[in-house]
Amino acid sequence: MRVATGRVVEGKVILEGEPLEDGITVTILAPDSDEAVQLGPEEEADLLEAIAEADAGDFVSGEQVLRDLWIRR
Repeated sequence: MRVATGRVVEGKVILEGEPLEDGITVTILAPDSDEAVQLGPEEEADLLEAIAEADAGDFVSGEQVLRDLWIRR
């Protein structure tokens, strides 16, 4: 999984940095114009830890999550 940032220009998302591969599915989270994300110190530490784990490859793929959910049905 990768995290990418960009800006919307004329209704299209223009990414910063390396381009993503054609055909992949992406999820875009866009804050409301007056909405600010506020994290407390503990939440920020949890988020930074989770990002470090993902960067190190310590995560479960979306496919595996879906398989696990299907098995539990």
